[in-house]
Amino acid sequence: MDIKIRHLEKTDAAALRDIYSHTSVTENTSQLPYLNSEIVDGLFERPNCYNLVAEVIESDTQTKVLGHVSVLTNNKPRMKHSAVLMIAVHPEAYGKGIGKAMLIKMLDQADNWLNLVRVELEVHADNEIAIVLYQKLGFEVEGEKRFSIFKDGKLSSLLLMARIRPDFRQ
Repeated sequence: MDIKIRHLEKTDAAALRDIYSHTSVTENTSQLPYLNSEIVDGLFERPNCYNLVAEVIESDTQTKVLGHVSVLTNNKPRMKHSAVLMIAVHPEAYGKGIGKAMLIKMLDQADNWLNLVRVELEVHADNEIAIVLYQKLGFEVEGEKRFSIFKDGKLSSLLLMARIRPDFRQ
């Protein structure tokens, strides 16, 4: 599978709506299933949000967006060195390296272009595949928010994870 990571364009709106229409995607976010177009379209209007998408080549003339990753930088003056990361992969692309490819590119952007020291995220405690991937890319578990999210009819926990830029020295 040939994966191209690129900046989010307005023409990607339909593809993002498709990605976020799958309950297997939204069940691992804090959003409700079947996000409406206003929420997805809002991704294009956040001033301190940097977005990338993963595009795969399906044929000589056809490509398809199968992933989305964003970092939301902090606008508080004393926290500008940190950002929150969010990621989603289309179910047909699970296990094919799209999430890892997007994370590597976004972390490079965070380190080398946005001058971020800290990138943090929340992950469902039962999402073991994502947790392992994040750990491989330098994220560490910093804490647990017990009974903090409602999923599949019950309260579940979120793990707080963060990655400090590898070359950072205080």
